[in-house]
Amino acid sequence: MKRHTFLSWLGLLAMEPVAAKIRGIDMIEPEKLYFKDDGKIPNSKYPLLLYHNAFELRDNEGADWLEKHFAANNWTNSWRNGVYSFHHYHSTSHEVLGVYSGSVLLHLGGEQGQKVKVKAGDIIVIPAGVGHKNLGSDNLGIVGAYPDGRSWDVNKGLPGERPGTDQTIAALPVPVTDPLRGKTSGLPAIWDK
Repeated sequence: MKRHTFLSWLGLLAMEPVAAKIRGIDMIEPEKLYFKDDGKIPNSKYPLLLYHNAFELRDNEGADWLEKHFAANNWTNSWRNGVYSFHHYHSTSHEVLGVYSGSVLLHLGGEQGQKVKVKAGDIIVIPAGVGHKNLGSDNLGIVGAYPDGRSWDVNKGLPGERPGTDQTIAALPVPVTDPLRGKTSGLPAIWDK
């Protein structure tokens, strides 16, 4: 019996695209990027997670999907915009960025870090303390969100921020869900090692 006939017989043909999308998310493995403390930007013992081509929708549909999907995985307090054009990090929360349009060259990990190009369809999970900066973008649209809807701050690696920000970062819990993959895999398993 052919797959199409079998699925139709089971009444599952209409659900096939949904199942394929779920299977696709579960199969995506993130690229892991590690950044060490550079003296100004604390960075993190946890890797930054970069999911390439994680979703297909673009523009407003993509932004709507990201907001709903992140919220379903308890990453809320979302916004739409871009990335600051100066090195900065957050000490009060981890952050997820979902790119729904365009592309951007990010400088991650501070001045001694790594330059990474991300584009529509990519999702980046940034641990608290990891520096990030927009080096240039084209038609960029991003949805940002935070685990448990945490509030976020902006630190620039200036004198006097540390050791206070280090203590705040150290007190943050590991999120119980991955903003893309939920509880099944991803961040909780990777960061809990």
